[in-house]
Amino acid sequence: MLPTAILFDLDETIISFGSRRLILQTVAEEFPDRFGPVTSEKAGEALEATFRAFWADEVRAAHWRQNLVEGRKLAVAAAFETLAGHAPGLTPDFAAIFGARFHAYREEQAKFFPGALETVEELKRLGVKLALVTNGAAEPQRAKVERFDLARLFDHVQIEGEAGFGKPEEKAYLHAMQALGVTPDETWMVGDNLEWEVVAPQRLGIYAIWHDHLGEGLPPGSDAKPDRIVRSIAELLD
Repeated sequence: MLPTAILFDLDETIISFGSRRLILQTVAEEFPDRFGPVTSEKAGEALEATFRAFWADEVRAAHWRQNLVEGRKLAVAAAFETLAGHAPGLTPDFAAIFGARFHAYREEQAKFFPGALETVEELKRLGVKLALVTNGAAEPQRAKVERFDLARLFDHVQIEGEAGFGKPEEKAYLHAMQALGVTPDETWMVGDNLEWEVVAPQRLGIYAIWHDHLGEGLPPGSDAKPDRIVRSIAELLD
């Protein structure tokens, strides 16, 4: 049975950017003289590990997702500090160049996950109330909403930079449900972030569905217990 309402995350839930590690590796391949003798594969792995640690800090993440390109530059700079002993070309100045290039390249890769658009359209046709609840700065997130013509699909679009609050703040979920006129027991939350789309909404009694789009499974030692795990948004209609 479908619920009365579903709150959807945007990035890596409806819109895919591809594997961050592979994108980092691809961008590293554009600068072989800077990374040598570190291979692009090793560089991608090191950068990915640093990015995960950088964005895992909720306080830091809440600040820098309002200026994503600068946050990514800082994450790159931190990774370069660990690699500079092996590759002298990885200087702080180059970290800013690489970070900007990574940001632009990753945003270019944005596209619908297979079946995501069709699934949301079908849910709307079936009468499910839908809200898009996304973190991030107002301008870039609103640009994605317009680029992919998402406003027509959702009864409520909530962007952190416009609303002044975001996940995992309780207000983010409560405000979205109030806009839809529903209660937690009538609501699903769907997204890829275990804290934002599983742990926090579950505290309010929302049914939490984790989008494991990479098929990696729950991280070792994770305390998060999604009510359901899907590899594809289309599975919501099963």
